[in-house]
Amino acid sequence: MTTGIYVTSIHNIDFRVQEYDIHFWVWFRYKNKELDFPANIEIPTAKSVTKLFQYIDTSDKDNTYVLMKYECKMNDVWKVENYPFDNQTLRFRIENSQFDKSSMVYKVDHTGTKYDLEGYKRGRLISEWNIDSFDVNVFDKDYFTNFGADTLQSPKQTFHAYRVMINISRPVFGLFLKTFLGMYIAFLMAFVCFFIHSTGLDTRFGISVGSLFAVIGNKYIIDSHLPESNVFSLVDSLHGLTLAVIFIVVASTAYCLKLVNKGKLAEVKRFDHIMAWLVGIIYLVANIILIYQANIIEPIR
Repeated sequence: MTTGIYVTSIHNIDFRVQEYDIHFWVWFRYKNKELDFPANIEIPTAKSVTKLFQYIDTSDKDNTYVLMKYECKMNDVWKVENYPFDNQTLRFRIENSQFDKSSMVYKVDHTGTKYDLEGYKRGRLISEWNIDSFDVNVFDKDYFTNFGADTLQSPKQTFHAYRVMINISRPVFGLFLKTFLGMYIAFLMAFVCFFIHSTGLDTRFGISVGSLFAVIGNKYIIDSHLPESNVFSLVDSLHGLTLAVIFIVVASTAYCLKLVNKGKLAEVKRFDHIMAWLVGIIYLVANIILIYQANIIEPIR
């Protein structure tokens, strides 16, 4: 079974519900003219499948040629530990529920198997993402069940599958700013407290607490666009770091209040100066380390 594919559109990539839509042409060439192959095509990872077009050519005495166009809503699993520096892989496979590997195997037709390059250049194929690689291969898919058939001696069936893997990434600078700008402004507001005179400690407390809630709010907004995960991500790390630093600012203000009550105003000024340098350096270095790790470490999918 010689098989090829041509992708015309990838859209509605939704991180929250972990799905995307794809339009593609797929074709098959096989020898058995009695075979009703198109009726049993299956795309296992699709939430919904719509066949838009089908053409069958049996004029060749040796081969049957089938051309079809599909619109599918695919289910996938997003790894967002390094968001927004993440790279994703869109993957799906094509099988035939009627024939296992003993009856049918796929062979990749590399001629014409690709995606719409012109549409990609114009931003119509996929928006806000770059296609890093487009790979098509075949593999054995094992199902450890006999599907209730008494004629099968082993509770295992192997089907041959045709698999498409599209690796995508996106320009990250603008998205990083949109994601973390509110968090960094909240940190700077809290950081400025070190430069407020000791007579304005009430103001320092108010600014610090306001910054704290601003970071929490920013975190909830970002989480609303990402799938739920029990893995500690870059988003969690940076917001957790910022919350910890703001807590240090609040604790420092409380200590300064204690010094003011004792009349040690010179010590307050010296303490604020030391803490400003210490907190600033720690926050900057921690950010650099976390962002660097997110750029070089890609989660296993």
